[in-house]
Amino acid sequence: MVWCLVCVLVVARAQTGANPTTMPTTFAAIDIGSNSCRLKIARVVVHHLKTIHEDREVTRLGASVFQGGLISPEAMAVTLKALKRFQRAVQQHGVDQIRVVATAAMRDARNAEAFLTWARAETGWQIEIISGLEEARLIHRGVVFNEPKADRRLLLIDVGGGSCEITLSQHRRIQSTISLPLGAVRLTQEFLPTDPPDQEALTRMQQFITRELRRAHARISVAHPGSPPTVIATSGTAAALAEAHRILPDKFRRSAETGKSRSAPARASAALADHVTTAQVRQLARRLRKMTLPERIVVPGIGLRRAEIIVAGAWVYSTLLESFHLTGFRYSPMGVRDGILAQMLAEHDERALSHEQFEQERWESVQATAIRFGVNLRHAEPVRAHAVQLFDQLATLHKLPAEYRTWLAAAAVLCETGKFLNHQGHHRHSQYIIAASEIYGFSQHQRTLVSAIARYLGKSRPQPDDRAMRNLTAQDHQPVCRAVLLLRLAIALNQDRASDVVRFSARVFPRRVLLELEPGRTGAELELWSLRKEAAYFREVFGRELLVTLV
Repeated sequence: MVWCLVCVLVVARAQTGANPTTMPTTFAAIDIGSNSCRLKIARVVVHHLKTIHEDREVTRLGASVFQGGLISPEAMAVTLKALKRFQRAVQQHGVDQIRVVATAAMRDARNAEAFLTWARAETGWQIEIISGLEEARLIHRGVVFNEPKADRRLLLIDVGGGSCEITLSQHRRIQSTISLPLGAVRLTQEFLPTDPPDQEALTRMQQFITRELRRAHARISVAHPGSPPTVIATSGTAAALAEAHRILPDKFRRSAETGKSRSAPARASAALADHVTTAQVRQLARRLRKMTLPERIVVPGIGLRRAEIIVAGAWVYSTLLESFHLTGFRYSPMGVRDGILAQMLAEHDERALSHEQFEQERWESVQATAIRFGVNLRHAEPVRAHAVQLFDQLATLHKLPAEYRTWLAAAAVLCETGKFLNHQGHHRHSQYIIAASEIYGFSQHQRTLVSAIARYLGKSRPQPDDRAMRNLTAQDHQPVCRAVLLLRLAIALNQDRASDVVRFSARVFPRRVLLELEPGRTGAELELWSLRKEAAYFREVFGRELLVTLV
């Protein structure tokens, strides 16, 4: 059923979607992390992404958050300065679409809203604070999009500044994932106040890491009758460890594949491509923790800012690899920003290789959310089908952007999730559930749009000062109102769920819209009555008469 639904949506979108010439051709992704901000700009070339610009700035946004729960004014200023530099690059490269996300530090900060408001005033960007699970999903998409052998079992590990994401993947699909508070900046601030750190502090940090990893073991199992998973590590800490292992003695520096020691030039050229073994990571963690900051700075691959947090990061990798009985990891430069770019390409380019899989996974997530909140998919499917049919047949009337077809279909499936909490006023509950739920492939803004479309299906009508509408931009209000009306008509077409589904056709005339109903076995009188009740609101929104007849 899921696959059929995806096929129908993809085919219909190809028939009614936006002109390919208007498709965005240049995308930008910004990741505001706890340790650094990263920008990546890519252009679409023959349905693939070609990177044209990258930038990075260490901002330590999370340092004050993990100490006192607040982003310091200094960290705000440094981060905003980096964002304004990124903005100039975005403008110079003529970016068509941008997505800006923030991760662990912004999730934890009590004054996050103040920073978001300041950044929006200075740049005009709507920054989205994503959850740890969404962060893991984006990292996964970025890796599998660029990994030539992503069909095999993969274990992805990302130790960032504020959190650690662990994801088990097979055949390019996430099997299980978890986000843990094991970021290098967070642990350094909480457990390692001295340099070098003393043994008591290391012991406390080790106990905390071990406790958190128990949660990962409860969620993720790497045991498999076949071969163990390929372990891929991302983020700056993994990059530093992959290059720094050259300082180890020869017995730890041997290649995992050949077991033979390499010459220094060969080691230098292949450092980031090597499989870094668990023994090498453990030895590195032990050596780095004995060094002072000036000594760590000169270690290959670490540098000034990474040296401040590398001990905690190395300790997490060492403990994690040993805890899961893994042989080591291979470093990948991919990350959240790459996942954002891959998702934007899949969403907008129907000829991209990842488009069909993206659509399938997104709709599976919509349906999983509906099931979680007790929605009967057999009842929801006719409403979705009618909403999509109305969108297609009334396209010359509503003039909604092509992506609203997806938002409307999702709202049709999810509009009754609120009954899980209370049947009375359930549309208000549905709006809250949709906006707050983890739905793969939907950004925060997109979930807000879907939740607003699902909100006004009772007696209420969208008003600019409503909670659901306040969270949208002024430009979103008219499209949402039109989508709301399409969904109301789809629900009116599905009043008698005990009968077979009513068929209809819609025709648009200069002064009126005609809906012709073909009754089911038990007639269509209830649907006819329900549709005619919407005539006044239809006239208010579209300025035309709604005529409904039986054929």
